[in-house]
Amino acid sequence: MTGGAGFVGSHVTDAFLQRGDEVLVVDDFSSGDRENLPEGASLAELDIADEGRVRAAFSEFDPDFVCHLAAQASVTVSVSDPQRDFASNVLGTFNVVRSATEVGARTAFASTGGALYGEGAPIPTPETYVPQPLSPYGAGKQAAEAYVGTLQRFHDVNHVVLRLGNVYGPRQNPHGEAGVVAIFSERLLRREPPVVYGHGTPTRDYVHVRDIARAFVTLADADLAGTFNLGWGREVSVLEVLDALQRAAGTTEEPKLEPLRPGELTRSAIDSSAAEAAFGWRPEIDLDDGLAETLAWYATRQSA
Repeated sequence: MTGGAGFVGSHVTDAFLQRGDEVLVVDDFSSGDRENLPEGASLAELDIADEGRVRAAFSEFDPDFVCHLAAQASVTVSVSDPQRDFASNVLGTFNVVRSATEVGARTAFASTGGALYGEGAPIPTPETYVPQPLSPYGAGKQAAEAYVGTLQRFHDVNHVVLRLGNVYGPRQNPHGEAGVVAIFSERLLRREPPVVYGHGTPTRDYVHVRDIARAFVTLADADLAGTFNLGWGREVSVLEVLDALQRAAGTTEEPKLEPLRPGELTRSAIDSSAAEAAFGWRPEIDLDDGLAETLAWYATRQSA
């Protein structure tokens, strides 16, 4: 489980541990949190850009299935520091998937939906749409996908690419990772006005982290290869998310409206019908319920 101490990775690790699997977490804690490291998981603390250490860890643990979630996760960081994004998201992914392939392990790679497809994509976007990324983050994910697919075809190992919608839920870092739900939740609980970029009109496809974790677990038992979107297929604006969180928090903070930042999209929603047809996955957690639960988690953290 690369990135197993991070936001999404820790939930995926939990899901595998709960069903009795032996799990090795690979994380360098550059964005992950040691508090997120699930009890019962082993740890290899390393940078996935370090080829030698990645190959050694995989050779020693000898996994059957690899969930690759370690990443530089911010579009804006990729714009300001594209070399850092490349080292993690392209070189790191190549090292992970190559090492997995060498030990005969299938890999499920966490890619992205909106940032990969780019501006002007049909809504909801199917996997057949040719990606036109707008940011280095999207370009890096596209390059990483190419390596995953190439290694899958060359070595005949059934690797899978999962293009995720905008994942939200407990444990997302409001300071280091992309994620308006985490950022808005913290500011509302502090009774501070949230900053809303794009004047609140950009849309995203918000999907709860436990729904994403369920997809990874399902694929561990499904001998599939291919590329699959994971989202609701519905556009939700940033202001709609803020309004739902305000209702849950009982606040009426007036947001600060700012222009969209470089590299960010105006619209995004992805079509997940292929995932439902191939391995029976569809999201289950309603957005309003998920947002209220997430806000409650942040409230508990602040009061602790």
